[in-house]
Amino acid sequence: MTQRLWAAEKAKALAQAGRARILAIESSCDETAAAVVEDGRRVLSGAVASQIDMHALYGGVVPEIASRMHVEALCPVVEQAMAQAGMTLDQLDAVGVTYGPGLVGALLTGVSYGKALAWALDKPLIGVNHIEGHVSANYLAHPDLTPPFCCLVASGGHSHIVKVERYGHYTLLGQTTDDAAGEAFDKVARVLDIPYPGGPLLDKLAEEGDEHYYKFPRIHTPGKYDFSFSGLKTHVVNAAHNLRQQGQQIRAADFAASFRRAVVDALVDKAVLAALDSAVDTLALAGGVASNRLLRRELARRGEQAGLRVLMPPPRLCTDNAEMIGSAAFYRLMAGQVADLSLNAQPSCRLVEAQS
Repeated sequence: MTQRLWAAEKAKALAQAGRARILAIESSCDETAAAVVEDGRRVLSGAVASQIDMHALYGGVVPEIASRMHVEALCPVVEQAMAQAGMTLDQLDAVGVTYGPGLVGALLTGVSYGKALAWALDKPLIGVNHIEGHVSANYLAHPDLTPPFCCLVASGGHSHIVKVERYGHYTLLGQTTDDAAGEAFDKVARVLDIPYPGGPLLDKLAEEGDEHYYKFPRIHTPGKYDFSFSGLKTHVVNAAHNLRQQGQQIRAADFAASFRRAVVDALVDKAVLAALDSAVDTLALAGGVASNRLLRRELARRGEQAGLRVLMPPPRLCTDNAEMIGSAAFYRLMAGQVADLSLNAQPSCRLVEAQS
């Protein structure tokens, strides 16, 4: 029996049982992570090796360095996750791994490790879309959550609003037409001389500022639920340059707070509108930008005003982690969607294609 047929048969048996303990691996950018997740909802362990201190020396992620550090960290991180779970590798039911989107070299390290481990253990292999992982973090934080619901996904490379029709099936309602929210935060952070990682540190600085001090434009797009952050980012960067050329001191906390408010207003306005128009009662939040303090407060406030149940993972599950990959892998496994040893990194893959 070929590896693909065997994996499908094993997946079928696990789906019939409705149970699985999955070792998940995440290496899409600059965090090497491993976790053991049971039945898509229960975290048995989670370990992360962060590269932030190394990349801070260069002001951002250096792909080649990230890849090399993943190679060094994968074995220790997996061993740590297994030790925390109190399990041996033989007690696992399957291996899940992020195959994209992300940095191609970083993804390849995790995919290669995951394929080798699944083959050696004779276990099914599940490839997981990184963005689906972020959405699935909500299943870990809110065990009673079931589709359908809407989800705002905001990260360094992605800004989407999706409707989760059922497990593994999504409808794209809106997306950024240019830059992602997280990329805009990082760019403005550099203008304010905020070191890497810029977005989270800008958010912290903004907590001390007056969000009404500087007047920045609000976003308008032809698409009802779409975003566009490039124009706002350019306006804010030019405003900073003009102030400096005029010899004026930038009030950094107020500048950060005013910019943050402009981005958050766009994200919240569109997400709440999309959820109401989709006739769902639940709006979830996901992605690295989901750790933003103002975004969490405003989405909760506006969602409650609109009669929506607003859910969001704790900040630890918003940044890149393997727990979310394990949850997404479980539902793919239950649907019989297993990969074979031809699984490859797909750095530009999408969660769902745009609707015509």
